[in-house]
Amino acid sequence: MAGQPATQVAYDFNQQERGSMVGGTARSRAPRELARNPQDWPDAFVDDVAAAVVQTIARRLAAALNARGWSRRTAADQLGINRQTIGDVLDGRTWPDVATVARLEAGLNTPLWPPLARR
Repeated sequence: MAGQPATQVAYDFNQQERGSMVGGTARSRAPRELARNPQDWPDAFVDDVAAAVVQTIARRLAAALNARGWSRRTAADQLGINRQTIGDVLDGRTWPDVATVARLEAGLNTPLWPPLARR
């Protein structure tokens, strides 16, 4: 899959590993660890569809903060979300929950969740 844009996800829903954890065993690792080159997060190629969603959220969040000239600390103060949580989302160290994404989107007035990927 060399040469494909980083935003394209190579994922087969029918071959997803299932474990006892919600979302399969993939959630036992941070989203960035599911990238082919984790050190390139958030620009690395990601095979896992869920990790790719978090990657898109991280990219859009970074762009929204940059557009406002906000640091992570300023964003935390303005949005009422813990600075560490914001950093973890940006750095791909966590699986953000729906409430966090909703609060970020509302506070920034910016969509962060990507459109549904079609196969």
